[in-house]
Amino acid sequence: MKKIIYLLFVLIAFTNCKNDTKTKPEDVPVATDTSSEPTEKQSDGLTLLKGEFVYFGDAAVLQTHNEIYGVYVTDKMLELDAKAKQYKRQPTDMVDVIIRGKITNKKDDKILWENKVEIVEIINVSKPKESSNVVKLEQ
Repeated sequence: MKKIIYLLFVLIAFTNCKNDTKTKPEDVPVATDTSSEPTEKQSDGLTLLKGEFVYFGDAAVLQTHNEIYGVYVTDKMLELDAKAKQYKRQPTDMVDVIIRGKITNKKDDKILWENKVEIVEIINVSKPKESSNVVKLEQ
């Protein structure tokens, strides 16, 4: 009876073992810093942000898929707005952008959004995707 129980435990142990293959150190990809492409988070403290940008009046806003950022009005932001104007039909149209910037939560007198970004690098500006659920009122 004991032999059957031991045999049962051994059989269960072998059937429950996973078929894990161990990777050799040379098989694991190593990230190198030699690429000129910016990464999402680098050691320089900048963050890659993709979203829709609009500058109207004295306010600039960047809306990503999960957050809205107030944008500091700087020379880089004005450069981004100049590049975005070629894709706008109306002054209030949003344009798809990819930028790198410094994100902060510090209080500001002009920007009332909780999250703020200072644009440091403009990576891409493109035409916004057509949306079928936009209603425009004209007089």
